[in-house]
Amino acid sequence: MTTALISHADCTLHDMGPEHPESPLRLLAIRKVLERTGLMQELEQHQSVAATAQQIELAHSRQHRTRLEQLQPEQGIVHADDDTALCPHSLNAATLAAGSAIQATDLVLGGTVQNAFCAIRPPGHHAEHSLAMGFCFYNNVAIGALHALQQPSVQRVAIVDFDVHHGNGTVDIFKDRPEVLVCSTFQYPYYPERYQDIQRDNILNCPLPAYSKPALFRHALEDRWLPALLAHKPDIIFISAGFDAHHEDPMADLELTEEDYRWATQMLTDVARQCCNGRIVSVLEGGYNPVALGFSVQAHLEVLTGH
Repeated sequence: MTTALISHADCTLHDMGPEHPESPLRLLAIRKVLERTGLMQELEQHQSVAATAQQIELAHSRQHRTRLEQLQPEQGIVHADDDTALCPHSLNAATLAAGSAIQATDLVLGGTVQNAFCAIRPPGHHAEHSLAMGFCFYNNVAIGALHALQQPSVQRVAIVDFDVHHGNGTVDIFKDRPEVLVCSTFQYPYYPERYQDIQRDNILNCPLPAYSKPALFRHALEDRWLPALLAHKPDIIFISAGFDAHHEDPMADLELTEEDYRWATQMLTDVARQCCNGRIVSVLEGGYNPVALGFSVQAHLEVLTGH
């Protein structure tokens, strides 16, 4: 299998302050692990191309985009909310992150690669149609999925999200789009406390209590995600790949390890082979212990590359 790695050095320029957990060190840690293990040489590397305003507006209102542009400072840091801040480089990084999901989608649907991983920041799954929050400005996975649905070969899409925080933005954007199945595991009750109890046939929320062991996570994927994905028969699968449910992550209280991410990725690649010729686009979300993040991404990519 050929796997694309899509990233850009400018994604490390987005900086919300020295104490902020969503740090440039996250991408540097991933790159360090991939280079030291030799896995980087197995990946087809691409430099991110920024999304256009029109592409961003596939998932977001024009008012949302222009508000962020007006908010971005020429120097220093300005907050969009208590957790989410812009520096002078933030929106460049955000448009590169969104563009990476589009680029990955085109590579996978075009048959150039089997699957792709976007090593980007800022993350996206908390960004709603008209709201930036939770470290997120634009919903990268949603933009990629909506771009995919514009292609004649794509009628149905699945988005799966194993970040420790619920992907409220993705649910907000797709809650009335039955052609998009959204499956999510997350710690509950916990941030962001939006859309966690929504009732829609295409939204499959799997809340997990704090300190859940890996068996409960695996049970949710096998017993709930798997039959839903096979019934939906997506033409492409998107992964909101947050690795902050790792037991060493400081942001939450689940107990996963790299091996659980490896197992989950294997299950999803098996589904993709059955449903959509193996087509997967994976986009980085959370993960705030740089060492645990690097090794978790390594496990994820070892499966995507067929190692």
